[in-house]
Amino acid sequence: MTELPGRTPHTPIAVNIEMWFEGSFEERIEQAAALGFPAIELWTWRDKDLVTGAGLLKKHGMIATQFTAWGFGQQINHPQYPVEDFVNEISAACDAADLLPGCELMTVVGGDNIPGLTKEQMHAAVIEKLRAAVPVLEAKKKTIILEPMNPYNHPDHCLYGSEDGVAICKAVGSLRVLLNWDLFHMQRYEGNLIDNLERHKEWIGYVQFADSPGRFEPDTGEVRYSELFRKVRELKLPLPLGAECLPYAKDARRAAERLYQVDLQSA
Repeated sequence: MTELPGRTPHTPIAVNIEMWFEGSFEERIEQAAALGFPAIELWTWRDKDLVTGAGLLKKHGMIATQFTAWGFGQQINHPQYPVEDFVNEISAACDAADLLPGCELMTVVGGDNIPGLTKEQMHAAVIEKLRAAVPVLEAKKKTIILEPMNPYNHPDHCLYGSEDGVAICKAVGSLRVLLNWDLFHMQRYEGNLIDNLERHKEWIGYVQFADSPGRFEPDTGEVRYSELFRKVRELKLPLPLGAECLPYAKDARRAAERLYQVDLQSA
């Protein structure tokens, strides 16, 4: 087995340092580098020293693909949530992204269900906020990637699956707002992974993965990821892919080795 299994042979991977490693932001970057990963992704950004982290990434020749600019508990799907507050936070996140090498994307989460509101009302509120952020995104050359969830891991959420996600992006009407296409969520909610990648490829801004149902690395569940990695490359979808998965048995090196083998089989 290769000494640097994170340096996959065909499909570059951005490892999610929140799920794979322990310790400080800087220690997690070092752990990712030690396994050979060319890129990282992260969740929260305000609790991290991005300048120091950026220095480490540059030292190791790595990039950061994306982070979460708007997560759970922030209800952009409520019509009364101030549009200005959302736009201001996205503007701040764009400035944060500028600190990290290679970072042009930021995940936005639609929000959990709000009592008394229909799905259509909540989605309309999301569309309103995303549209309002487009001028900032265009000026700062950044892209929001909206992430649909699945009802098993995220019950009572307002956004599931590819159809509703694509419909929101179409309604916003800007290529600065695309989807964070998490294959784990898509498998758990609707399956039909390869066909949906082909049908909706123009709305895919980023691809994440984890095997189903355990959310561990590929080759621990029911999804044939070697075929999916091959299809992602064939469709020329954005790379690196985001390994937003848990290492099985908390063994990061073994997880990276599995990932390397799956990618090797995707040739």
